[in-house]
Amino acid sequence: MRFFAVALIFFGTAASHAQSPEVPHKMHFANMILTIRDDARREIQKDVDAMTRHAKYFNVTAERARLYFPLISKIFAEEELPDDFKYLCLQESSLVADAVSVSDAVGFWQFKDFTALSVGMRVDREVDERMNIASASRGAARYLKKNNEQFDNWILALQAYQMGAGGVKRSVGDVHNGKRHFEVTSETYWYIKKFLAHKVAFEKAIGKEAAIKANFLQVNKRKSLAEIAKEVEVEEQLLKQYNKWALKGIVPDDKVYVVVVPNGKIESSLHVIAMASTKAAKAKPLAKKSIPASPSVETKTINGLQAIKPNPGESWVSLSNRADVSLSKFLKYNEMQIDQPVETSRYYFLRKKKATASVALHKVALGDDWWSISQQYGVQMRKLKKWNKELNDQPLKVGSVIWLSANRSQSLPEKQIVFTSQEVIALANETFNWDVKPAESSTASPATAVETVPLPTSQAPSIPEEVQPNEADSAVVHTVAKGETFYSIAKIYQISVVDLIEWNKLTAQSKLYTGQQLSLFVRKSVKTVHGESASVAGSEETYYVVKDSDTLYAIARQYGVTIKDLMTWNDKKELTVKEGEKLKIRKK
Repeated sequence: MRFFAVALIFFGTAASHAQSPEVPHKMHFANMILTIRDDARREIQKDVDAMTRHAKYFNVTAERARLYFPLISKIFAEEELPDDFKYLCLQESSLVADAVSVSDAVGFWQFKDFTALSVGMRVDREVDERMNIASASRGAARYLKKNNEQFDNWILALQAYQMGAGGVKRSVGDVHNGKRHFEVTSETYWYIKKFLAHKVAFEKAIGKEAAIKANFLQVNKRKSLAEIAKEVEVEEQLLKQYNKWALKGIVPDDKVYVVVVPNGKIESSLHVIAMASTKAAKAKPLAKKSIPASPSVETKTINGLQAIKPNPGESWVSLSNRADVSLSKFLKYNEMQIDQPVETSRYYFLRKKKATASVALHKVALGDDWWSISQQYGVQMRKLKKWNKELNDQPLKVGSVIWLSANRSQSLPEKQIVFTSQEVIALANETFNWDVKPAESSTASPATAVETVPLPTSQAPSIPEEVQPNEADSAVVHTVAKGETFYSIAKIYQISVVDLIEWNKLTAQSKLYTGQQLSLFVRKSVKTVHGESASVAGSEETYYVVKDSDTLYAIARQYGVTIKDLMTWNDKKELTVKEGEKLKIRKK
């Protein structure tokens, strides 16, 4: 950023770092103790020396850290992520908003579009939150926490940020799961050592006062950056330089966005994120919190917890303000993302939901999912799934029984029998050999490949000029199957998620429903099997999308392969399959 260089010269912060910080033998990271062996120390020290050798570059990067780290630390505290992870942003992008990798990862935390969408960010032709420091940092926190749920080890969660949780499981197994001590050697994955180098190099440098002052303004109304620039008395071009995520210079009104305002004059009427400690607020006992009764405030007690009902047109911000609960805590108590729509018919909790309900069980009704049942009874979702482990890997079916506590002594309702997918396999064929091809059956036939169906001219999607397809592309209609997502559909047709959303005039927050028809363009070299499988012309692999009633045994019969083949090709450790899962099938 040009402004950084000017500010650094003006404030005289380009001091020389003649001596690099020394890599210690032991380090503390995310409540873990790291022992660094001499071979690894030499490697890490070499990286530290390289980072600090060029004072001008080092100071520019350190100044960005001084500017952004207070906000990142605040977001990490709200998300309950260890603060040490803020150094990962330096490793990923040097805190450059519009950094792009060779693999098309974008922004402060280097997200690909589909990963960004999965953690609640908006990525389209108007907004790219990967370049918004607040949104991207919150998304990174959620992604890292999700990784840590599998390992209970923050070092492995860090490694998974680069190579994926599956890659970590394959490379190191579960020997470090739950450990609070980790030995770093020359054999340790390079990404971990590179991170430690960034932490050592910048840890002391960021303690200085930032030369560039900035406010972080929360905006939930549709405004142009030009309008905001006038309000805060900042040059429009400078404001745009710090807010590249607003691709068209507009802040939308679909949710709250954080606008970075450098050296601006902020009126008291504008909502600025406070960086000061909120100890007083934390000390206030939430259990004693009550909402005054009034005609406009509808409350209810569920499972001993007070809950509030939204007014028509109310947003999460206004609802949490009215309930006198911070937005981050309100979303956390209700196990929601900020882009989840406000439902005026539902009640939302003002404190953490309980581990058990006041009743023993729930019978699944049409439209129920884990979250709606959790809200209905004031029970944490993770507890519901713990009490009902046999149902975790499959969609809830109408009539199924959900236990609401660990006590499962009560009899199930009559005629209620629920089998797991493994039990279905066992009941269907108790003695099959899973390593042998299943016998041909007159009742089982391979999926029929359906060629792409050209769209009539009258039904062709209206495509914005900047995303017009090539002449070699063909227009097709995809009918959404149960469990499919924007990402899974885009992967089938080898198109981008953003194009798929744009072509159908949807947003990243749009919900797909079974039977919905999506218009899209595919390359003529791509052969698709609608709703079930897809393969690339000339490839020896086909992909099958699992349906609700499928089992590995049934799919193996369908394609004339063995169950062991399916498990090997897809790196599966268990016999279970999930609806919507895409399985690789090779020609034999």
